[in-house]
Amino acid sequence: MTSSRREFLRKSAIATTLLGVSDVTSLFSGTPLRLEPSPGASRADPWYRRSLRWGQTNIRETDPPEYDIAWWRQQWKRTQTQAVIINAGGIVAYYPSRFPLHHRAIGLGARDLYGELTTAAHADGLVVIARMDSNRAHEDFHRAHPDWFAVNAEGSPYVNTGLYVACVNSPYYDEYIPSVLREIVERSRPEGFADNNWNGLGRDSVCYCDNCARRFRERTGHAIPTARNWDDPVFREWIQWNYARRLEIWDLFNRTTRDAGGADCLWIGMNSGSISGQARAFRDMKRICERSELVLLDHQARSDASGFQSNAEAGKLVHGLLGWDKLIPESMSMYQNARNQFRLSSKPRLEAQLWMLDGFAGGIQPWWHHIGAYHEDRRMLRTAEPVMRWHAANQRYLVNRRPVANVGLVWSQQNTDFYGRDAADDVVDQPWRGWVNALVRARIQYVPVHIDHIVRDASQLSVLILPDVGAMSDTQADAIRRFVAGGGNLVATGNSSRFDEWGGTRDDFALADLFGAHRGEAAAVARRVTTATAHSYLRLAPELRGRIDGPKSSSEPVASGERHAVLRGFDETDILPYGGELSALRVDAGAKVLATFIPPFPIFPPEDSWMRDPRTDVPALIINESKGRGRVAFLPADLDRRYGRENLPDHGDLLANLVRWAAGDTMPMTIAGAGFVDCHLYRQESRFVLHLVNLTNAGTWRAPVDEVIPIGPLHIALRMPPWLQGRSVRQLVAGSSPKAGVKDGWLSFDMPVIREHEVAVIGTP
Repeated sequence: MTSSRREFLRKSAIATTLLGVSDVTSLFSGTPLRLEPSPGASRADPWYRRSLRWGQTNIRETDPPEYDIAWWRQQWKRTQTQAVIINAGGIVAYYPSRFPLHHRAIGLGARDLYGELTTAAHADGLVVIARMDSNRAHEDFHRAHPDWFAVNAEGSPYVNTGLYVACVNSPYYDEYIPSVLREIVERSRPEGFADNNWNGLGRDSVCYCDNCARRFRERTGHAIPTARNWDDPVFREWIQWNYARRLEIWDLFNRTTRDAGGADCLWIGMNSGSISGQARAFRDMKRICERSELVLLDHQARSDASGFQSNAEAGKLVHGLLGWDKLIPESMSMYQNARNQFRLSSKPRLEAQLWMLDGFAGGIQPWWHHIGAYHEDRRMLRTAEPVMRWHAANQRYLVNRRPVANVGLVWSQQNTDFYGRDAADDVVDQPWRGWVNALVRARIQYVPVHIDHIVRDASQLSVLILPDVGAMSDTQADAIRRFVAGGGNLVATGNSSRFDEWGGTRDDFALADLFGAHRGEAAAVARRVTTATAHSYLRLAPELRGRIDGPKSSSEPVASGERHAVLRGFDETDILPYGGELSALRVDAGAKVLATFIPPFPIFPPEDSWMRDPRTDVPALIINESKGRGRVAFLPADLDRRYGRENLPDHGDLLANLVRWAAGDTMPMTIAGAGFVDCHLYRQESRFVLHLVNLTNAGTWRAPVDEVIPIGPLHIALRMPPWLQGRSVRQLVAGSSPKAGVKDGWLSFDMPVIREHEVAVIGTP
């Protein structure tokens, strides 16, 4: 790495917020409430720049007769809510719509519940977002306009939960929904609109109605494909055409609401925090963020595989597209929503609160969400308040900041589509998840980087990670090549760059010159598939067991030499578990092979579990260092996918070693001490803000959690940048100020204990 790059990284190191808590309820409620405006924001700023805390009571059809508006107004105040999402129309109308086919809630009668709630919210100084759910309608609507609804290849309508799915290419979207939006603006003047299912049919369903057939032929000259063939150019055109239509809808609805309600009356839709989820719904996250003032995330809970850390990861990914000066409110369910079950029961308090807290660490704004206006399980009504009040008291440190990270984790939605295809979870999501979990576990600061933003973000990063990014264009590959030529470092896994942007197989890796490895044949390369029963290993070089105490064998090689730094911590083993398959590669003379493939052999019975081929020359890990450019590590063995699936510590340790070696001496922060902690460092003005979220609990990998295990002490050391003003440290959760010391350009301090989370402000408060 060049000295100029090191100097840049030293100067641009930023601070992060430490999250550490004792009992959430008692600690948050004991925090003095200091309501402050958003930094840089005032009442004169548009609502989408100053609404930091959100709430939603998702109204059921049976709620209107006895909706206790007075109680919910008190709940808005208790939770310091600034914006509310109120059901207006779409599938169900909660006001007396002039459109006869706009189905009124069965309990509405002559009441205008939406209007009453909007009036109350505006009287309380709250922003109102009118909630729509636009993609389905009741049977009477379908009978009146059957040509407005999606049909399958046999001509039968798509029906979901007893409702008919509207076609995105029909007048339902072009004329009817815009008319409803105008009606709602005229009646109640909401600040904006949300829409739960605005995208219509997902990728797994194809509409063959006359509207779609005509428009697709006009656009492409082809009939709608009848087979899912990702290698068929017409099928690819169909994918791209569907993405384009969703963007047309986004723009149409925004023109409509702005024309009716003014420049700041935004139609915002809703979007998933999962890129594969976005892909399945034809929602292009990058292009949506390019045309948005804020993003509403429908990303309500963790999975066992992804963990709480996936919430902060989603926030950073979206901010990387949207900008760190904008807001990302996220629907956070207070009800139990595992597998969409038990929506009337309370989610365990800690499960809901830790999800909220990890969202804060990634720059997400809280948004409590209930199903129904009346609850027999009233525990859920108490969950959000302490977290929301703590957020209000400390909001100045939670927005308008930028991450301090020197590692970029590369992604693209096109890779999800055309490399992941119909197996995106296995092919794309699991390697990504493995890297996120490995980086969090190793407390390495990272940011998600869209592959088209590498040139834009290169000066802030010293390492790029390609988590099996199989599909990329020549232009994207050139951007990575320029990054490495300029002194940047690269870690790549699996089939990275092996396919073009459409998923077509290349004769060789596009980045073969960087990897120091080549495919010798032009034959099609199989995409990764689940091989849960494969019993394969990696052999480390050189083999050292001959100098480690243990039983001896005549075939045991003489131990000689030392291992590369990326294999640190594995001195007492010559093999690592793998579980996948590998193909032969041709390795350049200057590259080093640090691990090779041991092919699968039987697991059962035990008497038959011995290596048939204990050694091969099939490379599993290659290091390529060339004078005048950055370091490159290529891991054909997809241990990131394995770690995302199986959580083996050896895999996580090796992934972290690769990044530390690639980064050299550019890491902005170290944290020592026991525990599983999600760490996020930010710069805000001339101070650091450090978030720590304690993920050490009995439910770390299986939701829900109902007990947190306190950790500490932790020793934190931050590289001192010249812009840092002051050396004080203040813990926002504990309310204490640990003593900080400075030595050799590093500021360090100890944090005695963390329960749920801690946020530390380093420098002038």
